[in-house]
Amino acid sequence: MEFGKISADTLSVVDFSLPSDSPETSRILSGQPKTGNPQVYVGCAKWGRKDWIGKIYSPGTKEADFLSLYARHFNSIELNASFYKIPSFKQAQEWKSKVGEDFLFVPKISSSISHIHRLKNTDERMGWFLKGVEGFGENLGPLFLMLHPNMGPKSLDTIETFLQSIPKHLNVFVELRHEEWYGTSEASEGVFRMLERNGAGAVITDVAGRRDCMHMRLTTGEAFVRFVGNDLHPTDYARVDEWIQRIKSWMDAGLTRLYFFMHQNEEVHSPVLARYAVEQFNKHCDTNLTEPVFVTD
Repeated sequence: MEFGKISADTLSVVDFSLPSDSPETSRILSGQPKTGNPQVYVGCAKWGRKDWIGKIYSPGTKEADFLSLYARHFNSIELNASFYKIPSFKQAQEWKSKVGEDFLFVPKISSSISHIHRLKNTDERMGWFLKGVEGFGENLGPLFLMLHPNMGPKSLDTIETFLQSIPKHLNVFVELRHEEWYGTSEASEGVFRMLERNGAGAVITDVAGRRDCMHMRLTTGEAFVRFVGNDLHPTDYARVDEWIQRIKSWMDAGLTRLYFFMHQNEEVHSPVLARYAVEQFNKHCDTNLTEPVFVTD
């Protein structure tokens, strides 16, 4: 993952500590119904990596079997494939057939919608996208809208209009990359309030080179964290440990659901740290996630 990537020799000067929660996060969580333990989903952004053969897939594994094997290890995926090509209904159904009933696909909205057309005049394309992901049925998780990095506060009305066009039964999380969203309290609270009134979540991205994206502001009772590690640098594990404790406090305060997706500069390493996160959730957060067992164990 290139967003926020920095050179390895500058990692030692990065403050990786988590910022304090926004006071509004406490307000949001305190207003959630108490429904018992929240649902926790942990995964990566891809399943079809040949360099995972011999690591998490057995030698000789065919590409057609990657997804079914991935779904034995993790209960969700941040589906980046849908960003590059809108899946057909048939394609989504085929993917669905390879996973269990508790597995969730979290599809990233197509770049043709978010980046090429910047959310304008996209009704037809969004119709295609929604028709395609319907094929996931009960395995469909929230939609993930990654805004173009050039879409800042001047695009607020465009973003809201787009969100209001999405069927209400679908959950959406939005990642904000333009630096001006975090430049003033007026800009940041303006967009967070907009997301809140439209029932949309705010993605929190933990990446070395863009610490401003660690806004720690929840706009719904659910959290979506994109964790970008640095190829299993020792700080990766310490950062996961701190996240586990923060999320535990959110659970105690009323968090209803968590999506925690692992990225690395070199994605070959993502499953290793994702497994560590699963182990730590089970150890500290009273979850019962299936703990991956890799070929190299």
